Amino acid sequence: MVLKDIIKDLKVLRTEGPLNIDIDAIAYDSRQVTPRSLFFCIDGYQKDGHDFAIKAVNKGANAVVLTKNIVLPDYVVKVFVDNPRRAMGLAATNFYGKPTEDLMLLGVTGTNGKTTTTYLIKSILDQAGIRTGLIGTIKNIVGEEDIPSIRTTPEPLVLHKMFRDMVSQDIKAVVMEVSSHSLELDKVAGCRFETAVFTNLTRDHLDFHGNFENYYAAKKKLFKLSRTGIVNLDDESGRRILEDLDGKNYTYGIDNNADIYASDIDIRSQDTLFKLFLPDHTSADITMQTPGLFSVYNGLAAASACHSVGLPIADIKKGLELIRGVPGRFELLDTGTDYSVIIDYAHTPDGLRNILTTARELADGRLIILFGCGGDRDWSKREIMGQIAGEYSDYCIVTSDNPRGEEPMEIIEQIVPGVIASKCHYKVIEDRKEAIAFALSSSRKDDILILAGKGHETYQVLRDKTINFDEKEIVAELLGREQV
Repeated sequence: MVLKDIIKDLKVLRTEGPLNIDIDAIAYDSRQVTPRSLFFCIDGYQKDGHDFAIKAVNKGANAVVLTKNIVLPDYVVKVFVDNPRRAMGLAATNFYGKPTEDLMLLGVTGTNGKTTTTYLIKSILDQAGIRTGLIGTIKNIVGEEDIPSIRTTPEPLVLHKMFRDMVSQDIKAVVMEVSSHSLELDKVAGCRFETAVFTNLTRDHLDFHGNFENYYAAKKKLFKLSRTGIVNLDDESGRRILEDLDGKNYTYGIDNNADIYASDIDIRSQDTLFKLFLPDHTSADITMQTPGLFSVYNGLAAASACHSVGLPIADIKKGLELIRGVPGRFELLDTGTDYSVIIDYAHTPDGLRNILTTARELADGRLIILFGCGGDRDWSKREIMGQIAGEYSDYCIVTSDNPRGEEPMEIIEQIVPGVIASKCHYKVIEDRKEAIAFALSSSRKDDILILAGKGHETYQVLRDKTINFDEKEIVAELLGREQV
């Protein structure tokens, strides 16, 4: 592709060199550069892409997008921009032929519920006969291929190539999780969304955004890229977003006068029943396969998104009822014990409260929570999560999560004051596998044990390495079973 066509939508400050050269690839990692590549110099948190430009050129890059002038061979074309991250997204969509123009793209953002909501939307679209791809935290689905997910929202070069692959496979729709990081870093620049869904906003990622207001502002950016907005009317930030939106919007909820709403909610040990009402005066009795009020909200979000693109309630009902759970989301393990073990990804204060509230309604015995907090992430939520864990459970086991660059015990020491304030009995076991072993051996008949924080993850990130850590396998090993 000719360089001038790739950069035609970018805010270019100036250029040096001819723009009619051919470009065969685009990259921002010098290790991935191939001959006739366009290389983007991205300023990272630890490294500056400008420092790697000469390596990219030595590997064959013949054009570079940059923000500051650096010495490069005369034959290398320089394209100066003010925002290289946004430029990369716009260049990527041009390079891959603007694939989102051929896709019905539905984005889901919010603190909690994104993953489950995307799976529910995909299920509904599939039931309606619409071939649908998925991009998210657990995995990416392109046709029949499952691609491991490195992060919630891929980098633009990966994202737009994935979109092009989907178009090539005659996929008509894509549902994707859109993280606040990706919105703030312009990862979805060049994407055209048909529908944007907002689930909720609670405390998280303040290590990156600095404060809650910045976090809110990042989430709101998705709606500027979308034709239709779907907003949780029962969430305070959702009501605030709604006031700022123009154009076509739908609301969903339980407690407020929403466009799409649920009534007659019945939360049982294995499922949740409710009656769904749509704005077109149709309704249906829904049985969600996951217990909990959060399951109703996820179902309402998915139903609203699919209603907004014209799907009938019959397809919505089939799609919602077909999903029997999402990996690592309130997932009940088949342990063969007289107590229950549930794995959940909850790693925020509100997420932890949601699963504990649901489990409390189901517990005939004690409610035991095993959890930790991730390192190099928002430290301010640690004591809060400790207090929530203590207030909603009968016994807390505080352990390590993904400590990353921090010392595990230092993280634990920031959690424990919250548990102490709740006056809940607790035990600290730094090693997570040892903590799980203790939790299993301590559980009694009718207890519910929740392993929180890791969810679908099959690894643990330490300071100097990443190790295999699949909690399903660990529980099976500790219980002497082949699988759970």
